[in-house]
Amino acid sequence: MRKYGYLIVEGPHDIEFAYRLLSLFGLARVQNKSDLDNFFMSLIPRNYPPEGDLQKRMPIPLFLQSATHTIALHSAIGDSQLVNVMVENAKMLDQSKIVGIGILLDTDKNVPALQRYTQIKNELSLKKFILNDAPGSVSSGSPKLGAFVLPDNNSAGTLEDLLLDSANHVYPGLLAAAKNYVNAAKSAGLSRKDLKELNKPAGVNKAIIGAMANILRPGKAMQVSIQDNAWLKGDALSLPRIIAVKQFLQTLFDLP
Repeated sequence: MRKYGYLIVEGPHDIEFAYRLLSLFGLARVQNKSDLDNFFMSLIPRNYPPEGDLQKRMPIPLFLQSATHTIALHSAIGDSQLVNVMVENAKMLDQSKIVGIGILLDTDKNVPALQRYTQIKNELSLKKFILNDAPGSVSSGSPKLGAFVLPDNNSAGTLEDLLLDSANHVYPGLLAAAKNYVNAAKSAGLSRKDLKELNKPAGVNKAIIGAMANILRPGKAMQVSIQDNAWLKGDALSLPRIIAVKQFLQTLFDLP
């Protein structure tokens, strides 16, 4: 019998990041509905469009499966919906058969990681989901619960901080070129409105990683580059902050 896990993340980039790390344990994408373990069928929407909104994405998780595990990776499409999406979907499942339920989230440079974690912890406690006091730790209950605040449960930041760690090792030349490009863009005569996103706390890092991804996979979304390129392969997997996320997932889902 397989072990089941459920992970909620903020967006599609985080989905691919988690997928790359979980694939190291032999988990692969499920493409055909007929191949998916019946346990997760309740998470597949039966009606289109969702809530009558023709422009809304179908809220289907990415399902990963191996001989021993099936794990659903679900995007909340933004940090404000993390708790609601997690709780709503967890209640649709038989929690007595789930080995672990977790959240991957991040925090910008204006909010300390512990403060962000405490906020999520308090919101979940109101829904009867009790996290440990320390971010990145995993409870011993059934199911196990945990939330990891990217990049390292301590520093303020985002997924892009981890990708920059990786880029220093796997794409140092491209990283330097992307930094020069983004720095040059700041003085390219753009309006304050044009630079609004770049001037956000994580804006520069997101722009650098985005510029690199557009070289590696021109015209494709960032998540395609995370899936296809070397961001989370080879030497990058020995970086301490990436190892920490991998170990969190391994513990949460009881992976070998």
